[in-house]
This record gives sequence, structure tokens and C-alpha cells, in this order.
Amino acid sequence: MSFSIATSGLDAFSKQLGAISNNIANSNTAGYKSMRAEFASLYGGGQPQGVNVSDISQSVGQSGTVTNTSRALDLAITGKGFFVSKDENGATTYSRAGYMALDAEGKLVNNLGARLQGYSTDDSGALQTGALGDLQVKVGAIPAQATDKLGFVANLDAGAIPPVESRFSRDDPQSYNNVFSSRVYDSLGQPHSVEQYFAKTGEGSWDVHFFVDGATASPAKTQLRFDNSGNLLPSTTTPQLTSRLNGVDPLAITVDYSGTSQYSSSFNVMNNTSNGYAAGEMVSEQIDDDGKIYATYTNGERLLQGQLVLANFRNPQALKSEDGTAWSEANGSGQPLYGTPKSGMNGSIKAFALESSNVDLTSELVGLMGAQRSYQANTKVISTNDAMMNALFQAL
Repeated sequence: MSFSIATSGLDAFSKQLGAISNNIANSNTAGYKSMRAEFASLYGGGQPQGVNVSDISQSVGQSGTVTNTSRALDLAITGKGFFVSKDENGATTYSRAGYMALDAEGKLVNNLGARLQGYSTDDSGALQTGALGDLQVKVGAIPAQATDKLGFVANLDAGAIPPVESRFSRDDPQSYNNVFSSRVYDSLGQPHSVEQYFAKTGEGSWDVHFFVDGATASPAKTQLRFDNSGNLLPSTTTPQLTSRLNGVDPLAITVDYSGTSQYSSSFNVMNNTSNGYAAGEMVSEQIDDDGKIYATYTNGERLLQGQLVLANFRNPQALKSEDGTAWSEANGSGQPLYGTPKSGMNGSIKAFALESSNVDLTSELVGLMGAQRSYQANTKVISTNDAMMNALFQAL
């Protein structure tokens, strides 16, 4: 009986040594979760029969230390959640290992080639928050986009005096109070200048004269009206500027003055934005802490490419291990709860960083010595049992 009990001990402690060895070997593996051999006693008919390893569990819920790296696509989750990936067979796995890169098609993949999942964007750059799909960065060039919106917010000085010269001329500074130039782009991505000349015509009343590259636009002017509190009246029209240019589509730009005010302070432009740009080549990619993925281009544009999604589980400890850094859904884990980073219980994303292994080397080495002593003790039981049996047979 003692021989079989000691043999079960050898088998159990051999498995524990294997788990500890695996932990030590993966102490520098990003996203790795330490293993532990869980022992259970064996009984039969009320008699002890030894020990076995009932399970090799992983500390899935324990995070590792986040360390900085030099790669923009190295990602770490600070908080709860798992990256969601699909392999070439369509199987979904969940991981905390943030080794990411772009494949030949611009898709985000992990170090095993599985495709990172999330929400993609449509042709206009709007997020499609329906079904999950492969995340892809559109590598290469982006075509030019003609400006069709110009947002302009400024304060016009309520104390300004109407111009001395009532007949407007862009060449006569005495015929207007202020001027501001905005850059816009045509259908080929060539820059142009939209000039706005502001001339006060009375209390709470201003004329704005428009020029494109020095030529009069259509309409040539619009009127801005303010109430006694300096707020822009809702009845103020939103001008639709048009201008014909050689060799390109005509410019058609909506100018939005929402938020413009007339207070007793100097002329000040708070916002001057347009949506056009020249053609550009992609130079880098960036992932923000909310998981949104952007591509940056040589023309200065930063375009949204998608947003990665994290998964949470009711009982992550029950996930089925696929390897040391990836798991799949199991009956005990519950179904995945998908959400974007920084929403609900999900943590945030940190780029240029990786989550280190949660292995505590000191504890593992201490456990290694204990397992070795237990293994040796069981071998001693077997050798002692063997010596006693030999002595018994010799005495017969």
C-alpha cells in the first residue's frame, strides 16, 4: 500500500514541478498567468490511497505589472477586460498579451497571427458599433478632400465704431473693422484662402464680405445680427459660399457662425476649422486610451480607423486555457460581455506598454524547493519499501 501511495505522490509532485518550471520559464512572457497545481487526497473504501493533482489552475484574474516599451502597437489593459481575437479558423480567444502588429493587409494581429476584434468605420469615418469584426488600418495614401464646411467662432467688439468709409473695398482698411483668412482645399487638395472682412453697420449689426483667393465669392456678403446680450440671433443666415476655380470642381462651403458673440472686448477668433485636406501618405498609427485607432498622414490628418473592444466574464477564473496567455469561453465562465475600453467595468488601454507576467519568482523558487523535498521524500518511501520487501523475501 505504501508503495502505491508514494507512487501517486511522485506523479502529483512531478506535475507540480512541471507547473512551477513553466511559471519560471514564462516569467518574462507578456500576459502570462501563473499556474498552480491543486492537490486532492485519494481515498477508497475509507482507506487512504495517496494524492493526485485535481487541477492545474491559472491566476487569470491577477494582473501583472505594466511596463513601458518603444512600440506604438504594444498594448496593455490597465484594469479589467481581455483583448478579443479570432484565428484563421474563426475561433475566438481572449488574452491580456498585447503584442500587436499590422499584417500585409493592414489588419491588427497579435504575435500568434490572430486578428484583433472591434468596431470598424465606414467610408465617412463613422464607427459601426454593431457586430464585431477585424480591425484594419487603411495603409497607403488618402485622396484629397474638398472643403465643404467651415466653422468660425469669434467675438466682434461691441464697442467698435462703424468704418469711416461706408462703401466697402478690400483695398481700403477704412471700409472695414477686421479681417480674417481661413485655409480651405479644392477637389485636388490644393490650398486656397477664404477671406472674411467684418464691417460694423450699426448696433448689433455686422456685414461680412467674402473673397476666395482675392476674388469675390458668391454670395459676396452676409449679415450677422446680435441681441442686446451679445448673442448671435437665430435668424442669422448660414451662408453657402461658392467659387469657381480653374481645373477643379467649384468650391461649395457652408460657413457656420454658431457661437459667435458681440461683447465689449477686442476682436478674437476662438475657432477656425474646416474639413478639407490635401492628399497624404500614412506615416504612423496610434491607439488612444479608449481603444480608438487612428492613422496619421503626412498632410497632418488623423483619421479614425476603428475601436477595439474588450471582453469581461462573470467568472474569468473558469475560462478554458488555450495556452499560457490565451483562453476561450467555458460553461463556468459565463458568456463574454463586450464593451469599449473605459466603459462599464472595462479598463483603459495604454499604448507603448505591455502587461508583464504575474509570476512571483521568489514564491516560485520557494515552491520549487518544497516540491523537490516532497518528491525526494516519496522516492525515499519507495526505496525504503523496496529494501523492506527484499529483507522479507530473504528471510523466507
